[in-house]
Amino acid sequence: MRVLVQFFHPALEKSRVHRRLADAARGVDGVTFRDQYELYPDFDIDVDAEQAALLAHDLIVFEHPLYWYSGPALLKQWLDLVLEHGWAYGREGTALRGKYALHALSSGGGKDAYSPTGLNRRPVSEYLMPFQQTLQLCGVRWLPPFCVSGTHRLNDADIERAAGDYARLLGALRDDALDPNALGDFEDANEAARALPEHRRAQGGA
Repeated sequence: MRVLVQFFHPALEKSRVHRRLADAARGVDGVTFRDQYELYPDFDIDVDAEQAALLAHDLIVFEHPLYWYSGPALLKQWLDLVLEHGWAYGREGTALRGKYALHALSSGGGKDAYSPTGLNRRPVSEYLMPFQQTLQLCGVRWLPPFCVSGTHRLNDADIERAAGDYARLLGALRDDALDPNALGDFEDANEAARALPEHRRAQGGA
C-alpha cells in the first residue's frame, strides 16, 4: 500500500509530540511525507500538486493536533480547495474512490476528558465526524484514528512509545501486514498498532 502523510502543524517548533511523530513517519521507508505548512505558509495551495499526490497513493494520513475540536486552519483550506466538485465528489468526481484515510492526531486532554462524563463530553472520534463525512462523500474509506492523548502530561518515554506505535502502524499498512479493513475491529488505530507482532516482541511478549 502506498502511504501518504499529509502533515498540518502551524507551530511545530512548540510541539514535543508532533515533532517526534513527524520524525517517525519520515523514517518509514516508502512513506511519502508532506509538511503542508512548510509547503504553503501563505495558504496558497497548489491544487494540481496536491491532487497528483493523492492519486499516487492508496492511504492518506492526516496528521495534526486537535485545535478547538477540529484541525488547524490550513487543513480546512486544503479540504475546501483540493477536494473539488467533479474531481473528488459529484457525478463525475470519482478520483479518490476506494482509497483509505485516517487521522493521526494529538489532544491536550486525556481519554477521560473525551468521554460522555468528561470535560469535553464526547470521544475524539465524534469531533472528527465532519472530516469523516467529507471523505466518505468522496468515496474514501474512513479508518479509526491514531490519537496521542493527554499530551501535556506525557514524558519523553511516553512520546517515544507513541512514535514507535505510529511508525509500526504505517509500516504494517505499507507492507499489507495489516488489513486496513480490519482496523474497524479495534477501538482505535493505537490498539491495532499495539496488537502487531513487532510491538509484542518489543514489549517482551509472545
